[in-house]
Amino acid sequence: MRAPAGWSHREGTLARELTVSGHGLHTGRRVNVRILPGTASGPRGIVFRRIQDGGVLAEFAVNPALRRAQPLCTMLEAADGVRVRTVEHLLASLLACEIDRATVELDAEEVPILDGSAQPWLDEIHACGRIELPGAKRFIRVLRPVRIADGAGTRDERSMSIEPAAAYEMSVRNDLKGFGALRWDGALTPASFAGEIAPSRSYGRLKWAIPAIAAGYLRGMPILRGARLSCTAAIVGNRVLGGMRVPDEFVRHRVLDLVGDMAMAGAPLLGRVSALRPSHEMNYRLVAALLADRDAWEWAEFAG
Repeated sequence: MRAPAGWSHREGTLARELTVSGHGLHTGRRVNVRILPGTASGPRGIVFRRIQDGGVLAEFAVNPALRRAQPLCTMLEAADGVRVRTVEHLLASLLACEIDRATVELDAEEVPILDGSAQPWLDEIHACGRIELPGAKRFIRVLRPVRIADGAGTRDERSMSIEPAAAYEMSVRNDLKGFGALRWDGALTPASFAGEIAPSRSYGRLKWAIPAIAAGYLRGMPILRGARLSCTAAIVGNRVLGGMRVPDEFVRHRVLDLVGDMAMAGAPLLGRVSALRPSHEMNYRLVAALLADRDAWEWAEFAG
């Protein structure tokens, strides 16, 4: 039996080291990132390593158990309190580029936002290239439905579910005042992610940004301190300054965030995710509920 269409049947990693610099969306701080290729004998999955003054502050593998609630991003926190925030775009890009083993080294707390999309990450990863490792690529096969919901029957209802499927599929619905109902349906593959999802940017209404930043300072919590027009699709009224990059850009960015948050599970899924008004919190709840139900999934590998 072969791997799902569009995916490799062997694990992969970067062909060489990748380096990127930028600023954090929420902290506004400058950060240097180095992504080191993994090895067949090294740890599975993606490992984050925080460094400071040449020393290692903490090192931990991506795991939803390390996730801590934060506004407008996904953050992981090690047992000693060392954090890495806004990991979702990078995790989505590594998963979609089939980089199954790597170590992400940062000299600050937040992964750089770059242009607000996953496109710069894809460009850098493709420039480095991918090499295959000897091990079989792993998928998480969904065996039975799992569902979560908030506000059922109200105007603000949010719901998410995952059910068995032969491929990684998504159906995401969202709405935004002035833009109507938005939807993306499709099979998630490296090709579809690159062509339809990766270019979509983080977005927000300008009238909300300044109060959010001020509230963050009052609470001692970094929120949008690094937000710029260069890294955000800024909404004024019923339009986007400079226009949209792709049709229905807002719902496609929800898909991007969902792919990154579900990547905390440690592998691509063989299942169909349906989402109504997803958020980082809801995404986390879904992946946590799936993994907690050990009868709802299994590891799957495919021969070449």
